Amino acid sequence: MRASRLVTLLFTLQRLREATAGELARELEVSERTIYRDVAALSAAGVPLFTEQGRGGGIRLVDGWRTRLDGLTAQEAAALFAVGAPQVLAELGMSAALAGAQAKLLATLPAEMREHARTVAERFHLDAPGWFHTPHQVTQLAAVAEAVWGQQRLRISYRRRTDVVDRTIEPLGVVVKAGTWYLAARSVSGARVDSARGDAVLTYRVDRIVAAEPTGEGFTRPDGFDLATWWADSTNRFASQMLRVTVRLRLGPRGLKMLSHVTDTDAAVQAIARAGPPDAEGWREVELDVEEIVVAASQLTGLGGEVEALDPPELRTALAAAGAALAERNAPR
Repeated sequence: MRASRLVTLLFTLQRLREATAGELARELEVSERTIYRDVAALSAAGVPLFTEQGRGGGIRLVDGWRTRLDGLTAQEAAALFAVGAPQVLAELGMSAALAGAQAKLLATLPAEMREHARTVAERFHLDAPGWFHTPHQVTQLAAVAEAVWGQQRLRISYRRRTDVVDRTIEPLGVVVKAGTWYLAARSVSGARVDSARGDAVLTYRVDRIVAAEPTGEGFTRPDGFDLATWWADSTNRFASQMLRVTVRLRLGPRGLKMLSHVTDTDAAVQAIARAGPPDAEGWREVELDVEEIVVAASQLTGLGGEVEALDPPELRTALAAAGAALAERNAPR
């Protein structure tokens, strides 16, 4: 455990070149006392680092010194190859960078680790989009990504449902989910944050950005902003806002298996996890969160005779009407 932490500390210092003990402690999630002990151990092992006391001081590596990558475990080295999602990196313009990084990594790894990394790369491939998914055209992704890397404001034209609006934004990060690119950004009016939205970070679908032009202005990122944490909170809020109605259903065995294919996947999984015991026919009662009754009726018709709406009555009425219309339209001639 300590050996792994020492390697992590060494590479953290190599990346930062200098940092306070408090900053390193937060990054490695240990105490400052542990950091000082580990720094002493690295120094004793011959790593050229030193500490400076007082204001502006910290722990530093000697300028120009770098370690080789032979501190990686076989699993860590393999993980670097397993993350290669070619389509995602190509869209970001980073496929060449990944190939170069992997070539350098292979050149510095011991033979046994090199073979393990190659084996993982040969036997694991990530294809993020779902079946029958046509990728959206993201013509402005390169411009967006460049602004994110360079911390530069962007002037964009954004296509909404009924119109196109112009916005000046501060791009904070990009996320790809199920093959769709999203941008986290603050909306800006002139040189001031839009007063109507405050400092709020908003979500933009990159395929709806029809034009993107850098303004030449930099910006300061919000203190403490973490893209992964923000995205998780944002998606949870979106789900809670979208799924506003709870319906009660009775589902057959096949209906239970198919529920996640016709409704929101997470909502279906939660509903099945909370389902009541099967009756004599193997049917079970579930409570499912849905967007609204009319949407639920449209989705649940996909289960055919494997679903019975128990509550609310308007859902049962809607399913009965849909079934009657289907039966009438498809009656034998």
